[in-house]
Amino acid sequence: MVTLDKPDNLVEMFEESAARFGSNLWMGTKNKTGDSYDWVTYDQVAQRIADLRGGLAHLGIRKGDAVGIIANNRVAWAAACYATYSLAGRYVPMYEAELEKTWRYIIEDAAVRVLFVSKPEILAKVKGWPDEIETLDHVVLIDGEGEGSMAALERLGRDNPVTAVYPAAEDIAGLIYTSGTTGAPKGVLLSHGNLTSNVHAATKAYPQLDENLRTLSFLPWAHSYGQTAELHLLMRLGGSTGFAESPQTIVDDLALVKPTFLVAVPRIFNRVYDGLNAKMNEQGGLAKKLFDMGVNAGIERRRLKKEGRTSLTNNLKLKIADAVVFRKIREKFGGRLMYSLSSSAALSPHIAEFFEDVGIPVYEAWGMTELSPAGTINSPQHNRLGSAGRPIDKVRLVIDKTFDSDNPEEGELIVYGPNVMKGYHNKPEETRATMTEDGGLRTGDRAYIDEDGYLHITGRIKEQFKLENGKFVSPATLEEEIKLLPCVEHTMIYGLNRPFTVCLVFPDFIVMDKLARQNGWPTEPAAMIAHPAVISTIENQILSHLKGKFGSYEIPKKFIILSEGFSIENGMLTQTFKLKRREVLKVYEPMIAEAYRKN
Repeated sequence: MVTLDKPDNLVEMFEESAARFGSNLWMGTKNKTGDSYDWVTYDQVAQRIADLRGGLAHLGIRKGDAVGIIANNRVAWAAACYATYSLAGRYVPMYEAELEKTWRYIIEDAAVRVLFVSKPEILAKVKGWPDEIETLDHVVLIDGEGEGSMAALERLGRDNPVTAVYPAAEDIAGLIYTSGTTGAPKGVLLSHGNLTSNVHAATKAYPQLDENLRTLSFLPWAHSYGQTAELHLLMRLGGSTGFAESPQTIVDDLALVKPTFLVAVPRIFNRVYDGLNAKMNEQGGLAKKLFDMGVNAGIERRRLKKEGRTSLTNNLKLKIADAVVFRKIREKFGGRLMYSLSSSAALSPHIAEFFEDVGIPVYEAWGMTELSPAGTINSPQHNRLGSAGRPIDKVRLVIDKTFDSDNPEEGELIVYGPNVMKGYHNKPEETRATMTEDGGLRTGDRAYIDEDGYLHITGRIKEQFKLENGKFVSPATLEEEIKLLPCVEHTMIYGLNRPFTVCLVFPDFIVMDKLARQNGWPTEPAAMIAHPAVISTIENQILSHLKGKFGSYEIPKKFIILSEGFSIENGMLTQTFKLKRREVLKVYEPMIAEAYRKN
């Protein structure tokens, strides 16, 4: 039995932080002029939490009741979250950019009683649901002042205050619904002990972090990664975060917020790296030469380090590149960024090495919603590029080797620890299939642990398939590698029981448009992907990129270039941009079959 660190519930954890850091800035929102941020302190948010607690109690919210929210990250999101916790209620977040049928499914499945919505456009879609959904009593509009608004609810709570309830560690804090790559979303039941154990483990892995921590918030708190690694961790440390206005304004927002730490995903770093390379190639001249010199000097430094040697000439090259080029890259991130955490998908070691040379180390972590979400982490003290890191505090990993694999050290990863979920809401069969009898979580990930205890994820067991010749292929590993190419937006590998693999490619048409104009190719997507030179360019870039990294049997022999991509809207991607393979196959199976017939 693992003994939890204290506080073991998020209500006491917040009250401790509010007492220690009351005057500290906590959350910032870009003002209407777009040239600065307006900030609120821990004390100010604590008052809103207390007022909302009273308001929710007046609406009848008691222990175990569910409060839902459809909103992007904002001050009101956090206030409603901690107010719900302080009534021992369950907080159920949903994405703004979600299908209405998914909102409704979650509200009905979680038995949401009070629903916060961010804006009138969403309210218009759900305002009639209290008459249609038995459990739903109230819909509250966050933006607004009149009846039915959050402001009115806070005024009601201020006039009718109630004291906080302190949940037990085993009490459920919230339901986070998985994106559902197959079937309906599953509500992951996470307790206060689950979430606080992750927060305590993060502070131990990163003892450098303190109340001076600042982030730019762009990962949704509706997802477990952003919620725990940013919202709850910041709260514990007394740090601050500024909300990114939109994905398109992140570069400008970085300059205004000046973060010291980023909680991000590989997609962010891949985009920055691709953009820098494209800019340097366009600019040419001395800047390009210095950039390349710095990159090559970094590669050389790592090679020399492995041999226990150093080079004054090489170090000088790095210093010159840093002073002239890399410093400007750091300034693009606000000039104060010390390091970043990356998770949700595998980070390319090449990309990680580049940012380390620039002076912004990126440390990779691994987890899943069912683990609250962290399971392993790299850190300044313990880092191995290409790995998912070592187990976090109080977590134990086991590799179950009872399935077929080309690597005898691989198996299904099972995780034990205080971070393991309590189960799937209303889904006892799925819970039994995922949990072991002794309390472990079957992750579904193929993995191995190296001699120094670092975890290496090699793919998903259910996604792995055999070719006609009996060879195993892990499509996700190939797909992540292919998506590093600037010309590729999304891709999927297929080949179950087939003689070779086929690759579906949705190009990045922003990148391809520039190439098309330079080469006189068509710029309209459908015409572009039918042009022989475009097809040849994309295929050759992918084949060249994969050569030497994968076995010849894994590398695709046929390509299907698509003019319409995988998206959340068409149901082929989850909210976290994971492929829904079944949905993709439903649409493109005829094209895949045709590719094999033409062999």
